[in-house]
Amino acid sequence: MLSFVGIFITVVALLGGFAAMGGHLAVLMQPWEFVIIMGTAVGTFIVANPWKTVVDTGVACVQAITGAVPGERYYLDLLGALHALMRELRGKGRNEVEAHIDDPSSSEIFKAFPSVLGDPALLQFICDYVRLIIMGNARTHEIEALMDEEIHTIVKSKLTPYHSLVTVSEALPALGIVAAVLGVIKAMGALDQSPKLLGGFIGAALVGTFAGIFLSYGIISPFALKIKMTREKKCRPYIIVKQTLLAFMNGAMPQIAVEHGRKMISSGERPSIDVVENETIAGPKAVVADAEPKAARA
Repeated sequence: MLSFVGIFITVVALLGGFAAMGGHLAVLMQPWEFVIIMGTAVGTFIVANPWKTVVDTGVACVQAITGAVPGERYYLDLLGALHALMRELRGKGRNEVEAHIDDPSSSEIFKAFPSVLGDPALLQFICDYVRLIIMGNARTHEIEALMDEEIHTIVKSKLTPYHSLVTVSEALPALGIVAAVLGVIKAMGALDQSPKLLGGFIGAALVGTFAGIFLSYGIISPFALKIKMTREKKCRPYIIVKQTLLAFMNGAMPQIAVEHGRKMISSGERPSIDVVENETIAGPKAVVADAEPKAARA
């Protein structure tokens, strides 16, 4: 919702400053200029992008407005799930670990961390690389290179809405000029009218140029940047998984490997080492312990 506050301040400052200079706000009310600019912008956006990107842009806008980014609770769940999996890898056989990654929805480990279980893409990412570790044939640097390539692909895909909106913001000033030219053409057809009426037509035409530039640099471009920051934060868990599993493959104990992952979290959302230690040690045990007696009774 902070985005709306920023837009409100921008619009109030713009219109307030114009009114304070003695400008008439009614002159800016040129709905058909806005229809031309916004309509052509939306149309060209749809032409330039596949339907999947159009839908994803809508999703990205909602995420940016609501601030749907991973928080401390999400990161604790992620580190807890990784810690539990690494403990399984160290202490149990291949078949027992495979049961968790073959059917994550039935895994008591993942059930204990619903944030991770509720993110299918990240869950698949974790399971794929745990499976590679179990197979034991791949070297650490090979896994790292593979992870880098996959994360690069994921980030590129996640940022598609950002790039699409940047393209629209870059086109808006030109579309504003198109609307202004149409307004001038209309004014040229009224050269035989009174200077007052002719001046109104020219003023309306210039509103198109103003609207195109303002929408570009004042609304769409900042909002695209907000989407970029939101999506980059949503990709951060993949970096955490990568660093944690690579540390584990290099011989680190699960608690140390988790610390490698914790360091990848931004300082604003990063839980303290004590909190992570308490969560990873006590987190899944209680759930698994509760589940086992129930399974035995069944």
